[in-house]
Amino acid sequence: MSDNNNDKKVVLVIGAGDATGGAIAKRFAREGYIACVTRRSADKLQPLVDSIRAEGGEAHGFASDARKEEEVTALVEQIESTIGPIEAFVFNIGANVPCSILDETARKYFKIWEMACFAAFLSAQAVARRMVKRERGTILFTGATAGLRGASHFAAFAGAKHGVRALAQSMARELGPRNIHVAHVVVDGAIDTAFIRDTFPDMYARKDQDGILDPEHIADNYWFLHSQPRDAWTFELDLRPWMEKW
Repeated sequence: MSDNNNDKKVVLVIGAGDATGGAIAKRFAREGYIACVTRRSADKLQPLVDSIRAEGGEAHGFASDARKEEEVTALVEQIESTIGPIEAFVFNIGANVPCSILDETARKYFKIWEMACFAAFLSAQAVARRMVKRERGTILFTGATAGLRGASHFAAFAGAKHGVRALAQSMARELGPRNIHVAHVVVDGAIDTAFIRDTFPDMYARKDQDGILDPEHIADNYWFLHSQPRDAWTFELDLRPWMEKW
């Protein structure tokens, strides 16, 4: 890494969608971090990158398939060698696809696990290997209630999210003593997105009552986790609207 990069800090968001992932990238960018964001299609990232730059921040978008080890390795190497050290990492891939266990296919079950769990392992491992050399860093996983209990018709998603939670627990226990904060965020409830607005209008109507999650408020909590002093690190944080049943 060149000397010019030594004073820079990068947040890497894997799965920077239009809602939560994008909001997290913007939140860190407002704090002076260089936002490196990924999706499988780089074109879909351009509005987010443009928005961060318009606010005076620095952002870079990358097309990358987090299920492919060689692509993950190349992505982390490119960022670390040409942009700056990854100080904060966020894994935000969802893959929430309901299906009866009687109709679920092996192919789809495996794909959901690949996207939501295996990709988390690959990318978090690649970043952790860099962080341990610097003896600092934050690794944050976006979880769901499916990681705590398996609901009817969500066997594949629940299995993947249980796996992510277990991965986070193991990494926290191993890497915490090496000054790397690993945390798991349970996001429970509908999020203010165009998909919810257009597909579930009754649910979206709760917005006026603070009944669905605001992506910016979710992002504030990710920044809060990253900013915590290590004598009071949170491992698991639950985020849900006040009216959400749990």
